[in-house]
Amino acid sequence: MKIVEIKAYPTSFPVPRDGGVRLGIGQAVKRDAVMVKVVTEDGIVGWGESHHGRAHTAIARLIETTLSRLVLGMDAFDTTGVWARIYKFQLGSHGMGAGCAMAMSGIDMALWDIRGKATGWPLYRLLGGTRRPVPAYAGGISLGYQPPASLIDEAHPMVEAGYKAVKLRIGDTVRTDIERMEAVRNAFGDGLAILTDANTGYTINDVRRVMPAMDQLDIGWLEEPFPAHDHRSYREARGLGRTPLAAGENHFTRFEFTRVLEDDVIRIWQPDLSKAGGITEVMRIAAMASAFKIPVHPHSSMTGVNQAASIHLLAAIENGGTFEADLSKGNLFRDVMGSEPWCIGKDGNVLPLDAPGIGVEIDEEFLKAHPAIEGPGYV
Repeated sequence: MKIVEIKAYPTSFPVPRDGGVRLGIGQAVKRDAVMVKVVTEDGIVGWGESHHGRAHTAIARLIETTLSRLVLGMDAFDTTGVWARIYKFQLGSHGMGAGCAMAMSGIDMALWDIRGKATGWPLYRLLGGTRRPVPAYAGGISLGYQPPASLIDEAHPMVEAGYKAVKLRIGDTVRTDIERMEAVRNAFGDGLAILTDANTGYTINDVRRVMPAMDQLDIGWLEEPFPAHDHRSYREARGLGRTPLAAGENHFTRFEFTRVLEDDVIRIWQPDLSKAGGITEVMRIAAMASAFKIPVHPHSSMTGVNQAASIHLLAAIENGGTFEADLSKGNLFRDVMGSEPWCIGKDGNVLPLDAPGIGVEIDEEFLKAHPAIEGPGYV
């Protein structure tokens, strides 16, 4: 079954001026994504998502002008071969590095969607899993920098919906970060797991100051205190407290996770299916982590396709952790662009979709009505 067409759609929508969440990487002013459509000679259509990389038109252009020419005519079932060819001729040498990893992720995801539609199997079954409940936490572009009372108000409906864990955005100032963590702990008690994400906004001195409070408040993890390449700071931070360090959304391919494994500092891995190299590659990363008893909690990207695929993966790996439920307000990529990707249960779990492939159908008219908006997504 040959690949005959690959199309990339860079798409955007503006965030209302009063609705942009503020976090460590700035305040959101728009949402971007790159949807990848792959068509076979039999007319089967698969959809995937490539992370925007803060330059979504560039990612889309790379897919259509370079990567597509490498894989057109290949067997759509040969995900390993497609991955290896892109790696050899683009990613491995003189290529676009992280940009290529993000671009190829969408192609790979779409090929797995095709495989499921061709066989009539949902993705979790193709990956060796079963339709088992997957615990979820309230995340996405939400619970950002705001007064503690406002933060509690935002978290209340999440807890009422069934979520047993929430992720707070930190990296503002240590004092205000601690105030917010304390407020949420006092409001909801020990029954709610509190996770934190600094979005690379901390210094080593910030971590030194915040860790005692995190340990006392029983924080589940400190995510990305530093950029992914700052190995020295991660090594130093590990000895500053009991709260585990988490990272992975800005690590690309198993080759970068090999360094994470060797450093033995980051004990919670968060690869993103739309960034790390696709489903094929994240399955390899999860297998690496499994051998060392490291849990995998995939980072969720912008759209329901990525999020549904992440649930499928978690239902298929033995070291799967929690699903990051994107609770961003007004996310059209989750709510309007396609069919429903997931639903939270009162038990705090989600289930993988049971339709063939990833299970999310895309409205191409939405993509035509929401073309790319150039410029930064955070300011």
